[in-house]
Amino acid sequence: MRQQLTPAELLLWNRLRGDQQLGLRFRRQHRIGSYIADFFCSAANLVIEVDGDSHADRQEYDAKRTYWISQRGLHVVRYTNDDVLKNLDAVLENIASWCSDSARPSPLPSPRKRGEGVSGAAHKEQL
Repeated sequence: MRQQLTPAELLLWNRLRGDQQLGLRFRRQHRIGSYIADFFCSAANLVIEVDGDSHADRQEYDAKRTYWISQRGLHVVRYTNDDVLKNLDAVLENIASWCSDSARPSPLPSPRKRGEGVSGAAHKEQL
């Protein structure tokens, strides 16, 4: 585990920490099996990796790692340092999309007592 974040990781972490992204909690440097994820959101089953130039030579390793993590029901998204440094808002929108799609199920209608509220047909129309 690295104590020092890259500039891109630090920039992204400053926007993810403290439940700023859809009120979801992200962890930094989170262990998943024998791997360490840059960022992880358990509520969204989302692993976020920020890849620098060193990953150009590690494509096979990264693919194997991504496959292993995805087999555990997690989704891995990767961004380059340049993506984060130059297009942070787009990266955050993309992360929000992943989080809202997987972590925010549609709310169920509240249970009603028999004879109260709207009829079954009208209730279906409200959904």
